[in-house]
Amino acid sequence: MSSEDVKNATVSEKHGDPTPPNYAEATETLELPNSWKYKRLTFFGYKLPWYASPPVQLVIVSFVCFMCPGMFNALNGMGGGGQLDATANNRANIALYSTFSVIGFSAGTFTNKLGIRTALSFGGFGYCVYVASFLCYNHTQNLGFTTFAGALLGVCAGLLWCAQGAIMMSYPPEQSKGRYISWFWMIFNLGAVIGSLIPLGQNMHNTKAGSVNDGTYVGFLILTLIGAGLSWTLVDAKNVIRDDGSKIIVMKHPSWKSEIMGLWETFFTDAYILALFPMFLASNWFYVYHFTEINAAYFNVRTRALNGVVYYIFQIIGAYVFGFALDYKGVSRTMRAKAAWVALFAVIMIVWGCGYKFQTTYDRAWASDENNLKKDWSDPGYGGPFALYIFYGFTDAAWQTCVYWFMGALTNNGRKLANFAGFYKGIQSAGGAITWALDDRKTEYMTMFAINWGLLAGSLLIALPVILWKVKDTTPLEEDIKFTDETIAEVAAKEVVIAPGANTTDKV
Repeated sequence: MSSEDVKNATVSEKHGDPTPPNYAEATETLELPNSWKYKRLTFFGYKLPWYASPPVQLVIVSFVCFMCPGMFNALNGMGGGGQLDATANNRANIALYSTFSVIGFSAGTFTNKLGIRTALSFGGFGYCVYVASFLCYNHTQNLGFTTFAGALLGVCAGLLWCAQGAIMMSYPPEQSKGRYISWFWMIFNLGAVIGSLIPLGQNMHNTKAGSVNDGTYVGFLILTLIGAGLSWTLVDAKNVIRDDGSKIIVMKHPSWKSEIMGLWETFFTDAYILALFPMFLASNWFYVYHFTEINAAYFNVRTRALNGVVYYIFQIIGAYVFGFALDYKGVSRTMRAKAAWVALFAVIMIVWGCGYKFQTTYDRAWASDENNLKKDWSDPGYGGPFALYIFYGFTDAAWQTCVYWFMGALTNNGRKLANFAGFYKGIQSAGGAITWALDDRKTEYMTMFAINWGLLAGSLLIALPVILWKVKDTTPLEEDIKFTDETIAEVAAKEVVIAPGANTTDKV
């Protein structure tokens, strides 16, 4: 079997070529299996997608992240995990990102083997334990439990985020990846908005610096438990059918050996991914600066909660703006990639340039002095720091959306994208572990600021060659698989599923 045979096998028998037709035509003529998963309901005259379709599956994954990582973000967005003293939160997050960096780097292997639902459910369980540890800490000051919970969450989150990334980047067709990413990011961050409203409502009249109450942690705990259970409502990837009739390409019964070999082969077949590693590293580096060194250091508890609500609202706005712009049909994908790089670089320089001026107004010594009153939303001059903080949220969403879109534009291979997502979360988490450790060692705020700004700008420059030369208007099959004849024979023997209409395939 030659590579041409594989290519021909992926061409839609119905349409005669791998290019999907328009949605209305496809959904009217598409023949779906006779199962509840593919029944279409009509809502106010509009036919909803079938349950085992990419949009529905993405929404389910989005709500899992809404309730699990969303509550985690709301809790950390308060600064110090909602505690006045950030020690417990720092130690928990050092443990979290340390284990996350190890597990996340190889999470694609485990997710491909265990399956999406198992990975997501196990991931959600870790968020439940993490929240429970801070509820316990409010009463016992048990630093060991919070540190253990952080380490456990690092393992769990590595699998959850790898599964999420694989779905978000491999389920949609090429022309819709930006919108899918933005839909996910908006729903996910809506969880953090609602999660931030909980402490805001409960601390509305608390003008003092302090810790959040038990009710906040209980609310977060209930939502994370629901999110962990929701993951079991997903269908297997092999049952998902796109609106053009194509399926997600999966391998039947992958072995641990084939998955580990696939992970290492990615380094050799797609070595250019190394140039994106600095962007991966930067993508979580700024959270400790945002949450602990601005929000917790400069504002009181009710203002921290308000800041968190609007920070995540602007994340939703940032995801919407960049996600939909990245799928704009009037411009080629290569041009959109270049424009996204320019826009992202401009936003980083403008927002962090304003941040430099703000950072000159206070330092760690001021923040740690109990005689200095933390700023309240009723204080004069609150508007400037508030605007800066919420635009930090905007740039965060813009960064994450662009990174995911860049990876999705490099390949359509679902298995390879699971590995990319694992690399992303692993490197990202290594950066998180380092920056939380720097904060725990009381590194000066201005130093932390400078590292953040330099890493963001520098990583964009390093990634530029990949964006210029590796992103194409469409991903050619030959670039996506690069099979040898021996590997094709192995794949055929292992019964790779190649669905009608698919425009990519998989490899060992």
